Amino acid sequence: MIGSLPLPDLAALFGHFLLLSLLAIGGAIVVAPDMHRVMVTQMGLLTDAQFNASIAIAQASPGPNVLFVAVMGYQAAGLVGAGVTLLGILLPSTTLAFVAARWGHARREQRAVRAFNAGMAPIVIALLVATGWILTAQTPGWHHFVPTVVAALLVWRTRIHLLWLIAAGGIAGALGWI
Repeated sequence: MIGSLPLPDLAALFGHFLLLSLLAIGGAIVVAPDMHRVMVTQMGLLTDAQFNASIAIAQASPGPNVLFVAVMGYQAAGLVGAGVTLLGILLPSTTLAFVAARWGHARREQRAVRAFNAGMAPIVIALLVATGWILTAQTPGWHHFVPTVVAALLVWRTRIHLLWLIAAGGIAGALGWI
């Protein structure tokens, strides 16, 4: 059911998404576990199924993967909720990324800038693993872990293009194997 939230709840949601935006190094999907904590567990705005469906719908749609934030906001509070969550997740990170990119590009040869760039990679990987865990932990059974691990190993150790693995996963899902 799509309903509207009181102004204090919308403000709290907006504020939380503002903070998540600054944590979302590597994209909004990496902070999905905390979105789940707030929107499903704490505020009760979405069910687990709605949360997972929001991510799946947005990921399957063409365009940026941040669209799942708008889908979740829409399910929680209609168009106002979509606007609040999307603006909250985009505003700080977009502004910071613009300013940091200009600053870093001007100083790209400095040792500290190179070290920062190298240090961000493990953080992004860890946040993506946490997101994958949240999404797969809601699915009953263990059979879905095997293709996930196989795909991760293939991406890591071979030169197989990721789109082929996504297509294989889509076919396996369409056939009901996973």
